[in-house]
Amino acid sequence: MAAAIRAEVAERVRAFGDRPPGLAVILAGHDPASEVYVRGKIRACEELGIHSEQLLPPAEVSTAELLALVEALNASDQIDGILVQLPLPPQVDAGAVLLAVSPEKDVDGFHPVNLGRLVTQRPGPVPCTPAGIIQLLKRNDIAIAGKEAVVVGRSDIVGKPLALLLLHEHATVTIAHSRTRNLEQVCQRAELLFAAVGKAAMLNERHIHPGAVVVDVGVNRLTRAEDVERYFPGNAKRREEFERRGSTLIGDVDPRAACALASAFTPVPGGVGPLTIAMLMANTVAAAERRRRGQWTVDSKEGPG
Repeated sequence: MAAAIRAEVAERVRAFGDRPPGLAVILAGHDPASEVYVRGKIRACEELGIHSEQLLPPAEVSTAELLALVEALNASDQIDGILVQLPLPPQVDAGAVLLAVSPEKDVDGFHPVNLGRLVTQRPGPVPCTPAGIIQLLKRNDIAIAGKEAVVVGRSDIVGKPLALLLLHEHATVTIAHSRTRNLEQVCQRAELLFAAVGKAAMLNERHIHPGAVVVDVGVNRLTRAEDVERYFPGNAKRREEFERRGSTLIGDVDPRAACALASAFTPVPGGVGPLTIAMLMANTVAAAERRRRGQWTVDSKEGPG
């Protein structure tokens, strides 16, 4: 699915000729996970012909310095999309920096203006992971309308916007979280179950209704050999990865339960992650198309993003 979206995006990039769409990524400090994510995004830009700029302020950067950097990118004719990689260093006011990004260049879809457009079903950039999940369901012919959907997690980045997108697709949506009473019973109602809580294998056979579609957004690390064998029994590939790296990734769903009960299940890694980057590329190209036309709204022909 991610490859198909990227191929469609590449075709749209070719229509720009000598002045391709431009994406700027701000990576402040030296968070190892963030560095990996940013490398993936820059590599995707190179593969699709999107102009990319990587800005690397030091870990001691101030809020004022980042705000000045964002303002310069807002004014740049070469940049159509701005991405501020989170987390930012602790002394930085992350909210102020994200708010400073022009809504037209907010390819993450995090700006309050764009979240407001999402709530009211007006066109605009949509947070990449939720947008990718909707594409995943549609391109696999998994019906959304009329289905009982449960989103476990209420973050501004995934849980809330995903719930809104599902609602716009006519699902009946429940948002569950750490204080939800009887979480197992709530999840058992789900025909479409989405896990985005950030806790390894939190959802298990008690949460999954037989035949449910399970989308696992979580990315967690297992650092104990006994846990690797527990969740991936007899899996030589996982065992080798653990021995080589000292850890292996797992989502928020126990993969044993999902494989036994779900009708469809996204793996971790290799499930939602590639779609997130594909949708970032789509959002960047859509932003460039809007700027080229001199308009803010997105027409229905633009496709993802």
